[in-house]
Amino acid sequence: MSRAADRLKLLIHHLDRPQAAIRAAPTSAQTLTHSSQPHRLRYTLETDLLSPEQRLFYEENGFILIKNLVSEEDIDKFRKEFERICRQRVKVPGLVVMKDVAIVKSEFVQDQRAVSKLQDFQEDPELFRYCNLPQILKHVECFTGPNIMAMHTMLINKPPDAGKKTSRHPMHQDLHYFPFRPADQIVCSWTAMEKVNRQNGCLVVLPGTHKGTLKEHDYPEWEGGVNKMYHGVRGYDSQHQRVHLEMEKGDTVFFHPLLIHGSGMNQTQGFRKAISCHYASAECYYIDVKGTTQENIEEEVKELASRKYAMDEISFKDTWAFRGRLVQGERVSL
Repeated sequence: MSRAADRLKLLIHHLDRPQAAIRAAPTSAQTLTHSSQPHRLRYTLETDLLSPEQRLFYEENGFILIKNLVSEEDIDKFRKEFERICRQRVKVPGLVVMKDVAIVKSEFVQDQRAVSKLQDFQEDPELFRYCNLPQILKHVECFTGPNIMAMHTMLINKPPDAGKKTSRHPMHQDLHYFPFRPADQIVCSWTAMEKVNRQNGCLVVLPGTHKGTLKEHDYPEWEGGVNKMYHGVRGYDSQHQRVHLEMEKGDTVFFHPLLIHGSGMNQTQGFRKAISCHYASAECYYIDVKGTTQENIEEEVKELASRKYAMDEISFKDTWAFRGRLVQGERVSL
């Protein structure tokens, strides 16, 4: 047995004791409370990359922040490609360019100031290179196993709030958007492209909520309007402990698709950029969401996809099958 496995076994043994408390500090967030109940490792796999303390932190909290994982050089290249796309110097098939609702209503600016998000950049070789970074995939494998699909890609350009609070992203669970399972074999990689803090709208997470179930989502009733597809959780505990993930350029957070999270307003004059990819094990399978809480997002996605692909009828499953790309191992099911 490896030294790491020995240490993990010892840590789990300690968790069985009534007064057990592990002080895991792999992230910049404050130390969080850990359960005193016997701990079963459900959410992480043994790959000799994450330490036992890091694995236990993710098990309890549903996220883990890895410092300085993506190089400044790579991030600068992603930023330049983003600017080229915004200036329409390159056309990317299938790419969705999203604009903040408040900015669109006020004026159109043909550069990055008009764009709040690029979605589905899998056909752009430079941006998709993020999804293939070896250091990212090594961490993803700790959650999905060796056969890995890149399912959903985004570059977020959170704009300065226009005074309507529309730069917020409501608290939500990413699994709401995904018609594939099991949830425990899906993980998001989210990398800060510059310093991210509470002033410019860092991620906010509710630790431990990944242990719950998928909740009902819909558009929040915000006076200033809500951006397209920004659904929010209905009826979550607003008093639940919150952690604001302040990050430096190149820091990367990995989190479970059931973790409730969102982001606040960007109260600065600059743009807050991040690049992300949702990965899933290639062994995952599609499900039918008819009659479930996901039916509302299914109908919305199908309507948008029908216009995007100029097809009269397209299934929710097919919209994801078009986007999915194998990035490691063998394409088994998805």
